[in-house]
Amino acid sequence: MAKIIKNVIAPFNWQSELENRTEIDSIDNDFILFDKPIITSVFDYPFKVDVTTAIICTKGTTCGLVNLKPYTTQAPCLITVLADQILRYDYFSEDFSGLFIVMSKRFSDSLDIHERFPLFLSVRDNPCIPLDEEQLEAMISYFDMMKRTVRVKDNPRRLEIAKHLTLAFFYGLGSEHHKLLNDENKSKHEILVGNFLKHVQAHYREQRDMEFYADKLCLTPKHLSKVVKECSGKSASEWIDSYVILEAKALLKSTNMTIQQISDELNFPSQSFFGKYFKRVGGVSPKEYKKG
Repeated sequence: MAKIIKNVIAPFNWQSELENRTEIDSIDNDFILFDKPIITSVFDYPFKVDVTTAIICTKGTTCGLVNLKPYTTQAPCLITVLADQILRYDYFSEDFSGLFIVMSKRFSDSLDIHERFPLFLSVRDNPCIPLDEEQLEAMISYFDMMKRTVRVKDNPRRLEIAKHLTLAFFYGLGSEHHKLLNDENKSKHEILVGNFLKHVQAHYREQRDMEFYADKLCLTPKHLSKVVKECSGKSASEWIDSYVILEAKALLKSTNMTIQQISDELNFPSQSFFGKYFKRVGGVSPKEYKKG
């Protein structure tokens, strides 16, 4: 029977989760490979970590959210979750299997993906892409090559080799993401909503005012709300609230920060204001959620 996962945000630490697993190949904590599914223990709950994760799905199905964007996948496909994105798996089939690549922020930053891979935004906004058999074989070959490289522990340049092979891996995705970036079938309204969500993702910690986002897009708040509601089924303010509340929940459950510190982190004028906002949007107080 397939597994349904509860909607709870829980603390998560990659190092403690993986350090005792003998089936893992790694270069310190910078680059980690494993091919035995550990989803039952690692991905039971929504989490936010400072690593980039690529999952080459070779069998089965899964669905969930990446930064509030729902997805459903059928192998073969690739899931890429960048550092600081929030991932939630809701479901995976019992026959699910995949190849997992985990890169530390230090490692991924050294790749200069933002500059050297102009399709970075497409990877961020389209975390799941289908693969044909030829693409799947190429990615499995990359994974096997990386595994052989990582296992040669006396090679002083293995981290450098890993960087170049990983860049080749991302460049190999270029043609697929180019199609996504140049989707001529997207309407002007769909493009507008996409741009709105990019601004929300970049600024929701500091800005919850509709007028701010409308100004960014040179629109009136009323017109922006209308377009977003028609295209996405949620109002613009609901999208902003969704990002803020998911971040707040992650901080409440996944860190040792106090409610006051979280209120400050999300730029609320006071803890009291944050508490009222959280209860209005989330249904319970921050204190109740943290204890639950």
